Amino acid sequence: MTNQDTITQMCSLCASLYDRGYAVGGAGNVSVRTESGGFIVTPTGSSLGRLDPDKLAEFDKNGTLISDYRPSKEFAFHKGLYEVRPDIGAVVHLHSTYLTALSCLENLDRDNALRAFTPYYVMRVGYLPVVPYYRPGASEIARDLESLARKHPVNAFLLASHGVVVLGKTIEEAVGNAEELEETAKLFFLLDGKPLHYLNEAEVAELRQ
Repeated sequence: MTNQDTITQMCSLCASLYDRGYAVGGAGNVSVRTESGGFIVTPTGSSLGRLDPDKLAEFDKNGTLISDYRPSKEFAFHKGLYEVRPDIGAVVHLHSTYLTALSCLENLDRDNALRAFTPYYVMRVGYLPVVPYYRPGASEIARDLESLARKHPVNAFLLASHGVVVLGKTIEEAVGNAEELEETAKLFFLLDGKPLHYLNEAEVAELRQ
């Protein structure tokens, strides 16, 4: 896939996320690893619903900015995740409604904010570690995400009182993982107060295989 193909796919998927309410205003940012080892990143201050394919930030494999457009200030934690997880090809950061609501709850289990009650959550995401609250753009977010990514073989991390960071081997996979995770959080809130059947350890282990 050429860089232009990657850009076209990235803009199309970002617009789809925006149109369906997974991102609003200028919230959220997305990056993709290119075949040459560089990165294409949504620019600072941009809206996922109104990306211009000719105005994205681009880095070469040495980490040098080769476009006229600066990346989102949160690209630092994207870059850290790519370094820790060489298997991933895309990072999607969203302030989607139900996951952001989940991130605002007190007393979340920092190792897993969302116990498994559907199989596809386990198969696509794994489980959901939590980064403590820091202001957006703070260097501590990258530091903690890198630490968690080394410890937990999962495809998503919840940023307390902020949003979610989702990974994938491709941009299409990362977006699909984000969609599945947001739907799981939505179901969690819809089922609040009702007896909820969580998958047991044996069922989760079977799915992870």
